[in-house]
Amino acid sequence: MSESPSPKYRRILLKLTGEAMGDAAGVGISIDRIHRIASEIREVHRLNVQVGIVVGGGNIFRGIQGSRKGIERATGDQMGMLATVINALALQDALEKQEVPTRVQTAFAVTQMAELFIRRRAVRHLEKGRVVVFAGGTGNPYFSTDTAAALRASEIGAEVILKGTKVDGIYDADPVSNPEARRFDRITYQEAIARRLKVMDTSAFSMCMDNHMPIIVFDAFEPGNIRRIVQGEPLGTLVTD
Repeated sequence: MSESPSPKYRRILLKLTGEAMGDAAGVGISIDRIHRIASEIREVHRLNVQVGIVVGGGNIFRGIQGSRKGIERATGDQMGMLATVINALALQDALEKQEVPTRVQTAFAVTQMAELFIRRRAVRHLEKGRVVVFAGGTGNPYFSTDTAAALRASEIGAEVILKGTKVDGIYDADPVSNPEARRFDRITYQEAIARRLKVMDTSAFSMCMDNHMPIIVFDAFEPGNIRRIVQGEPLGTLVTD
């Protein structure tokens, strides 16, 4: 039996949409889905890859949607940040049940539940083989968890951001509503920003561009994709210089 390919990356930042942790409609907490995600992260962890994770909170609450319904935007974003903490704790529980040592670090103090984010401590956890789940976004309103992923990836020295979505890459139009939408195998940061592609916000693309941080946008709902990308298979869309 042939050996599995060696990993292409040694340290990654996995960005997970909150919808990946919800039910079929992407809402609430689905224990089955969270345990499936945890099993995929375990596969990558067993390849001796250091894994940082930024989780979204859209399955529970989105600040921008709350503001459209009358909640003050900063307050809504803070509620969304708290939703990411819930998801992070659920993912930590699932990972530890699968014998993957995990730490949750938050962008604001929740000392009874998680560590406060300290860059050097996060890097040390990774070096010791622990998965680190980053919650709370950037800790500031008006910034998305995509921007938090770009920030944390740069801070911990990740080699790549793996951005898990509901589709298999970046398209020039919505592939759900437009069957003729064209998928990009590779695209530059500048073109993604100019085209106003919705897969990540402009702040996140700009930060990755400034720090030369490649992004791979892929289907997080297809089992095995995380491991395949880590082992070098050309899945999804690569965003780079």
